[in-house]
Amino acid sequence: MNTLFFKAAFCILLVCFSLSSCTDKQTFAREDNLSDFFNKKNVTIAVTDSGLGGLSILAESVEKMKENKMFSHVNFIFFNSLFSEEGGYNSLKTQKEKVLIFDSALRGIMEHCRPDLILIGCNTLSVLYYKTPFSQQTRVSRVPVVGIIESGVELIAENLKSLPEAQVILFATQTTMEDGVHKNGLIESGFLAERIITQACPDLVQYIERGPTSDETEMLIFAYADEALQNLSNPGIPLFVSLNCTHYGYSLDLWERAFQNLGKTPEAFLNPNSRMTQFLFKPDLKDRAKKTSVTVRMVSMVKIGKEELFSIGQQIADVSPQTAEALQNYEYKENLFVWREFITSEKR
Repeated sequence: MNTLFFKAAFCILLVCFSLSSCTDKQTFAREDNLSDFFNKKNVTIAVTDSGLGGLSILAESVEKMKENKMFSHVNFIFFNSLFSEEGGYNSLKTQKEKVLIFDSALRGIMEHCRPDLILIGCNTLSVLYYKTPFSQQTRVSRVPVVGIIESGVELIAENLKSLPEAQVILFATQTTMEDGVHKNGLIESGFLAERIITQACPDLVQYIERGPTSDETEMLIFAYADEALQNLSNPGIPLFVSLNCTHYGYSLDLWERAFQNLGKTPEAFLNPNSRMTQFLFKPDLKDRAKKTSVTVRMVSMVKIGKEELFSIGQQIADVSPQTAEALQNYEYKENLFVWREFITSEKR
């Protein structure tokens, strides 16, 4: 009876946390609570995404760590939080399912990676993180967690401020767009809602992973760009385009071509991927170590197809051959975290 009671109470606790509308950005680590991390000589950094988009963030971080020589050794682990080959978080029917599964993935990261820092290189998962029980517990356990949302909002805000007459189109996944965190953050910063156009891009992530420059991906990007441009209040005013999914940058050439073919040249395409990790490279810690040795691993409980390995591998090889090699030699582990028990809605 005591065991049954404990399980029931735990499930109720998870549900209460997951249904919370809390969007307290202080659940993400900032510089004031990263001092312990920066004081270490050897660190393990886990980077996670619901797929392979966050590899672009990992690749850049790997090479910058070697250049900056802040730590003696950095162990990078890319933890794929995708849970099924049949579909990801955006295919789930309820927010509760998304939150509880990602909460389970975060616990898997702690168990399998034992990180000193977690980077959520994914807008969708960064949105969900705010609502997980894990996000509350990290305040006690002192494991810093940094997501990408804040970097994206800051980047958009800086550019809108530079051109007060400009509008911005926010492209993102359904989950990110439905949450509205980017738009709400901009409005709270004083920008008029009329300056912000939102465009969800269903299925685009899957097409990009199979072929970032394929004809199918190009057609889909063109369609979403065309749809978004219909909502411009004035086609003649300056425009920024914000790519709020870590996968979208792999197809930057296609985004640029789509807008060119549609007769609109944006002031800039805003990609927060690089900005997200700027906090890692503190000028006052540069060259603290004589040399930084870096290891890179990737773990996934979803098998990655040859198409994805080839297409994404090509994209990141020029930035970081070591990261590309980790992708090609990824470790397939079936039980990184549990997820099936959290699917309560009808079949996806």
